[in-house]
Amino acid sequence: MSTQPAPRRNAAEQRKLDAALTELFERKITFNQTLGLEVVHLGPGGPRLGFAMRPELVGHYQYGRLHGGVISATLDATAGLAIMVALAEKHADEPAEQIMQRFTRLGTIDLRVDYLRPGLGRHFTASADIARLGGRVASVQMRLVNDGEQLIATGAASYILS
Repeated sequence: MSTQPAPRRNAAEQRKLDAALTELFERKITFNQTLGLEVVHLGPGGPRLGFAMRPELVGHYQYGRLHGGVISATLDATAGLAIMVALAEKHADEPAEQIMQRFTRLGTIDLRVDYLRPGLGRHFTASADIARLGGRVASVQMRLVNDGEQLIATGAASYILS
């Protein structure tokens, strides 16, 4: 007795989902707008968010370093996006609207950030990898690099899925 895999969403539905995720993370989550977060990549290799350095994001006025809270919030947002992409892949038979509904039940349980270098640069990119996607809890590893590809910070977090 073999079980057939569930049908995948078609290319048009995938584009609709990608557009909805981008709209959510760039415009509907207004704090992400404040940070200037933009979806850089949603495909294979994991999602990435990027943002440009601006005076409003400086944490140390004398040195012009990125504020630690900006780093933490960016890593948290990137992990959330990674979970949404992973859930979309796990439930590849569901339409975009149903996947987007899953986001309403997502919440941070625990977040740890290791600040490795001063947040210096003109542009920053955050990436995230799912360590485990369970039925109720997800674990994620995150990274933030500057435009010189220097690792600025890493993060690890757990999220409730329902």
